[in-house]
Amino acid sequence: MKPNAPGHNRPPLTYKAAGVDIDAGDSLVEHIKPLAQSTHRRGVVGGLGGFGGLFDLKAAGFRDPVLVSGTDGVGTKLKVAIEAGIPDTVGIDLVAMCANDVVVQGADPLFFLDYYAMGHLDVEMGRRIVAGIAEGCRRAGCALIGGETAEMPGMYAEGDYDLAGFVVGAVEREHLLPRPDIAAGDVVLGLASSGAHSNGYSLVRRIVDRSALRYDSPSPFGSGSLGEALLEPTRIYVKQLLSAIRATGTTKGAIKGLAHITGGGLPGNVPRCLPDGLRARLDARRWTAPDVFGWLKDIGNVPTDDMLNTFNCGIGMVVVTGKDDAEQVARVLSEAGETVGEIGVIERTANAEADCVVDHADTLWRS
Repeated sequence: MKPNAPGHNRPPLTYKAAGVDIDAGDSLVEHIKPLAQSTHRRGVVGGLGGFGGLFDLKAAGFRDPVLVSGTDGVGTKLKVAIEAGIPDTVGIDLVAMCANDVVVQGADPLFFLDYYAMGHLDVEMGRRIVAGIAEGCRRAGCALIGGETAEMPGMYAEGDYDLAGFVVGAVEREHLLPRPDIAAGDVVLGLASSGAHSNGYSLVRRIVDRSALRYDSPSPFGSGSLGEALLEPTRIYVKQLLSAIRATGTTKGAIKGLAHITGGGLPGNVPRCLPDGLRARLDARRWTAPDVFGWLKDIGNVPTDDMLNTFNCGIGMVVVTGKDDAEQVARVLSEAGETVGEIGVIERTANAEADCVVDHADTLWRS
């Protein structure tokens, strides 16, 4: 280097000085390995450390599988976790949003990969987040076989992070959902949600601002702090639904369709499992919404239509089944730990009519 060249007599720049600590990343990987091992299932080949994760469908017991993939994030619920200083459960949400999406097509979620990005890597924070992801994988019955940790100084504000998840499942071709025989007169069952799950948090955060409460304030609608209550993780329905699909007694195909109630609420998601010419008519008097929804509606003065189109309003998963099979399917799901009830019926519809009608919706907000 010439004596007057730029950089002469200046300290050398390193990747660590630029904000990326490879040693910290390696340390986090060592923390992750036992967490990933705790999610092992039949079909996993090898472990963490390769350039790609391996999975053997034949070893998992499939004969004529169709692969079903899904990807999602946690949305601005992450901001609640960050501001409340509670990173432990958003990993469960991440898995739930992906795994619940693939099970509605009858698929068994096989393996999961995560993408975790931040400005500066905090190993303990990362460990707590990935521990939540591993817990979600155990609840869903899928293996955590890889992922990416991206330390990107300058991209994120101090303390901020982002998450994305990717799941691959499989289903025997003959068991794909929804079935083509969904018909008028079929019954709609609703599975209770654990709260707001992972949708509508841009509105939730605005309502919290209006309430003048802090995330460490006592929750006005549940136990613990407001932050803890709002961070109740998304319920994972996978094992319960697969049990019902496979063990609903003598009636093959008793479960005809499933809908994961995420962004868009009941009106936006139930029609996704229905053929043209049919709609769902639901009766809100048949289920109870968690208290969080009444609080959100009251403090935010949120119109009922906005509540229905933003939140799950107490129903996290919908099951469509034949009228003669409804009692049996409900019993199997109840025995598997779900709060389940008959909430509506499938009916014929004209093209100009709504694809999902929720009658008596205002009863959901009454104490």
